[in-house]
Amino acid sequence: MTSVSAQLLLVLISLLLVLPVVEAVEAGDAIALLLGVALSITGICACLGVYARKRNGQM
Repeated sequence: MTSVSAQLLLVLISLLLVLPVVEAVEAGDAIALLLGVALSITGICACLGVYARKRNGQM
């Protein structure tokens, strides 16, 4: 089983490799997409952290 950081790196690299091939996507769109993915993953991890703390009775 690979670590989460390795999976995240693999996803980001694959996005970077795919995006330049699409001619309709400009650099700004690619940056916005990558920022959106990064913020979404951060938000999901934050929600999982809050859930884990509530479940363990730490909050």
